[in-house]
Amino acid sequence: MKLSWNRILSGLLAIVYVIGAFVTAGAEGGFKVLGLVILPLACIWFGEAMGGFTGPSGSIWITAPSPGLMVCIAGWLLLIIPLVFILL
Repeated sequence: MKLSWNRILSGLLAIVYVIGAFVTAGAEGGFKVLGLVILPLACIWFGEAMGGFTGPSGSIWITAPSPGLMVCIAGWLLLIIPLVFILL
C-alpha cells in the first residue's frame, strides 16, 4: 500500500479531529468523531475499490461503477466540511 499525499493529509486531519474531540468532549466525543471520520477516510484511501462496487446498497441497487477520483473528492468534502464550520 503506497502512502500518497491524500492518505497522509487525510489521516493527519482525522487524527486532529479525534484528538480535538477527546480534549474538548472526553472519551465519548472522541469515539463518536472517530466513527464519523471512518467513511471519509475509506473514500479517500480506497476510492478505486469503493467506486467499483455495484449491487444492492440498502433498498437501492447501484448499477454502474463510480470513478475512483470522484469517490476520493467526495471523501475530501465530507472530511473538510467540519473544518469549515469550526473556522466560521
